[in-house]
Amino acid sequence: MTTILDPTDERVPVERSITPRPPSISGTVALLDISKPRGSVLIDRLQELLQQRLPDVTFNRYAKPTFAKPAPDELRRQIQAENDFVVEALAD
Repeated sequence: MTTILDPTDERVPVERSITPRPPSISGTVALLDISKPRGSVLIDRLQELLQQRLPDVTFNRYAKPTFAKPAPDELRRQIQAENDFVVEALAD
């Protein structure tokens, strides 16, 4: 059992569970840069490594307008509509 804490409000903890992982990765993967400094460098390298391991997978790149706020609803809908998986990465 994994415990996930929500840093926004712990007065009334919300119980959450981790989504089950699929047995394999196929289709399309979104690589989301949250726009922190050097995040694109991390995503570049991650994409390079993943393409070597998953040559039949398509990778789509996205970036949030700012790291200080959640991704806009429109961007989240686009990522969901166009991809089977999401990798969100940040760096400093």
